Amino acid sequence: MTAPAPPPASPETPASGAASGPADGTFRPAATPATVWRCARGVLLALAVLATAGIVLAALDPGGRHGRLDPRSADPSGTRAVAALLRDRGVSTRIVTTADAAASAAGPGTTLLVARPDLLGPRARGTIRSAADLSGGRIVLLAPGSTALRDLAPSVHTAGASRTDTPAPGCALPAARTAGRADTGGGLRYTTTGAGAAACYPDGGRPTLLVLPSGTAGGDTVVAGSAGFLLNEDLAREGNASLALHLLGSRPELVWYLPSPAELRDGAGGDTALTDLIPAGWHWALLQLLVAAVLAALWRARRLGPLVTERLPVAIRASEATEGRARLYRRADARERAATVLRAAARERLAPLVGVPRSGCHDPAVLVPAVSARAAGPDRDAAALLFGLPPASDAALVALADHLDALEREVRSS
Repeated sequence: MTAPAPPPASPETPASGAASGPADGTFRPAATPATVWRCARGVLLALAVLATAGIVLAALDPGGRHGRLDPRSADPSGTRAVAALLRDRGVSTRIVTTADAAASAAGPGTTLLVARPDLLGPRARGTIRSAADLSGGRIVLLAPGSTALRDLAPSVHTAGASRTDTPAPGCALPAARTAGRADTGGGLRYTTTGAGAAACYPDGGRPTLLVLPSGTAGGDTVVAGSAGFLLNEDLAREGNASLALHLLGSRPELVWYLPSPAELRDGAGGDTALTDLIPAGWHWALLQLLVAAVLAALWRARRLGPLVTERLPVAIRASEATEGRARLYRRADARERAATVLRAAARERLAPLVGVPRSGCHDPAVLVPAVSARAAGPDRDAAALLFGLPPASDAALVALADHLDALEREVRSS
């Protein structure tokens, strides 16, 4: 024999073992370890994946990646190869990241190379200009634009882009004649009004490399329209290595100035944006992250099928739900909305009682005559009750509800 099924729970009393709701009828389930774990496991899994990816990337990174024109970088756009050649010839390379450190290190026995002059702000450019005028050494500017030239080499002006990657020397400068063709093209061309300047590697009659004597005896300034002859990937081409050694190895010490983001605080006015410092691969990575974020948003925003109703864990009396809804209407002072709901419900209940189809229960021309014919009260205004104006006060709303109940009782009893 099978055991008899337990009796159903009374609508007045919650089912056995269920948590009873608070006085306002809202059910709040108690937090358990299982529910906490279900809520937190997604976040913990994402953090674990990020931590694992960071550890793997840190383990695979050889630590040799720095940036473009960095003498510590072995990347194709780095310059570690030329730094190694200079070290073999007794030239020491020192890296600085601020204009003050570069100016302090400059002297008669140093070559100061400014890797990204267009990134410098006005104050940094002024500091480098003072060092060039007073140090008596060599200052090398790589691909400076018009703004940088205005402060660092006022007698030089840009003359458009170069169309030849490896022009011929075209000048009597010993370093250029020894090197022959070199990758000084592909960047900018210049003109100069300075006396005694050596204009080399012309492209269309405009030089891509200038050597200008400075005011201090023995000092000079080199303006190169392109840094291609220094890069690791091109150092073995043409006469790039020879030109680099002659231009950077004429003094026993090379000060390599790589401007840091801190140098931009006084306002960068150059031709190069800060985003140019970001390696090219990171732009694609950011684009992929953006696409992934859009796809994730579309995935989460899509509704997967219709809504599914669930049985409440506790039984709630209809009177409690009605009272709770009434309190919300009262708190919002929504008398018009409450009256609309009361009248619509009354019309839907009265329509079948007076023989009006459901499609016409909200049509006053159809419903009002049928209700008036069945109402017992002689002074009952069915039109005002069922389709009238909203009540002006809470007392009027209560009176409307009473009159609607009375009208429905009259129709039922007639």
